[in-house]
Amino acid sequence: MVWLHIVTSVGWMALALALFALLLHGATDPGSAPAATEMAHFVDTVLLAPLANTSASTGLVLALGTAWGLVHQLWVLTKFAITLVQLYAGIFLLSRGLEAAASSAEAGPTLAAGTVAMAGALGFQAWLSVAKPGSRTRWARDRRTGRPVKLPTAPAALFAVAVLAPLIDIAVGTAVGFPTPLLSLLSVVAAVVVRRRALRAHAAPVPAIR
Repeated sequence: MVWLHIVTSVGWMALALALFALLLHGATDPGSAPAATEMAHFVDTVLLAPLANTSASTGLVLALGTAWGLVHQLWVLTKFAITLVQLYAGIFLLSRGLEAAASSAEAGPTLAAGTVAMAGALGFQAWLSVAKPGSRTRWARDRRTGRPVKLPTAPAALFAVAVLAPLIDIAVGTAVGFPTPLLSLLSVVAAVVVRRRALRAHAAPVPAIR
């Protein structure tokens, strides 16, 4: 699971830089703009989007299924916030901009700057994963006792599902011609449900033995 998350995250960042190179080439050489913008749109749809979806879903399941938690460590919470911004910007801004650029055969500087920002954000997230700076958040302590919350590790079956889900999504997306991260999203929902049930079971009072 960790391996898949790292590989797809690095691939996401590498493809963001590849988009930058294509868009820069199209902006500096107008004659190559039609081919460069079309290729950038193709790379974004066929390669970058599936890797971004896989990186995000595996990262969320790792946070929700391990003792790190999603909101208990400052560095994990920061990565989560950045990932949400990246997904929104990638889906609703960058992808639509690349589609428009491919239709008009014009590569503007705004799109190139966006790809650099995306690659930079991913590099910063990689640093957060290694350095793990900051402290625990206020959600890391039990409100009643004030003691640190001990988060349980999810069953191995959840991680197996979360690994297979994006692989199936990529295969389906390749067949239909556009990203379909349905199973990846369901694996994240499953991780949320498993974590909530585990926390409720842990918080339930132990019946007295008479």
